[in-house]
Amino acid sequence: MSSAKGAPILLSTSSVYPEPTAVGFEMAAELGYDGVEVMVFTDAVSQDADTLLRLSKHYGVQVGSVHAPCLLMTQRVWSPDPWERLRRSAVMAEKLGASTVIIHPPFAWQRGYAQNFAEGLARLAERFSPIRFAVENMYPVKMAGRRFVPYAPHWDPTIAGFPDYTLDLSHCAASSTDAFAMLTRMGGGLAHLHLGDGSGPGHDEHAVPGRGNQPCAEVLRHLGAIGFRGTIAVEVSTRKAGHRARREADLAESLAFARKHLVYGDGT
Repeated sequence: MSSAKGAPILLSTSSVYPEPTAVGFEMAAELGYDGVEVMVFTDAVSQDADTLLRLSKHYGVQVGSVHAPCLLMTQRVWSPDPWERLRRSAVMAEKLGASTVIIHPPFAWQRGYAQNFAEGLARLAERFSPIRFAVENMYPVKMAGRRFVPYAPHWDPTIAGFPDYTLDLSHCAASSTDAFAMLTRMGGGLAHLHLGDGSGPGHDEHAVPGRGNQPCAEVLRHLGAIGFRGTIAVEVSTRKAGHRARREADLAESLAFARKHLVYGDGT
């Protein structure tokens, strides 16, 4: 998926939670987003490519990226086998015309999956080319007063090194990571940006951009300056919005922020 003005600004369907996936398409159309990112979740609609395709056509909103079911609560979506979940995510992306599949590093207890992660991704990338499998930066967690890394080999995917990455700014805040340092390490492998804000370690806030301490505006301006042609998805939490009007206002503000700061060399 591409935009005449550069990277498309997508609305992650996770941004309308706890409303269902279909509402993500509806709001993206109403607010003027360039498309959606489908978060494959426990909502049955998010798991069904045919239904998603009908939603895309009905609302006139393209699917630009698919977020594979990598969360703890989605470990049984489609299959308990993580490779099957990635394969089905790629099949869905192919059917919907999405350019990118977003994935998390393996959990530490997924030993076999983690051991063969890089090789398996390479096989998927070859099979489903030109879809990009963009590994996302995560963060350590705190339990019983101690911090530990629940991912293998690490929450920072640049340590192992992969061809394609997703930069998540809320996760940078949660891990006390310099976003520009992470961006630099990802280099030309940056395929996707999760646009959301955060204000401190240990809290994955996914705040509306501009409401935390992350350099959201600066990152967007940098991407415009280098002519970034990947995809950008607004991934913010509106779970506590309370009602539709406030949720819409937050998502409209996020889109306006992105368009204000994502400026390309030709002024678009």
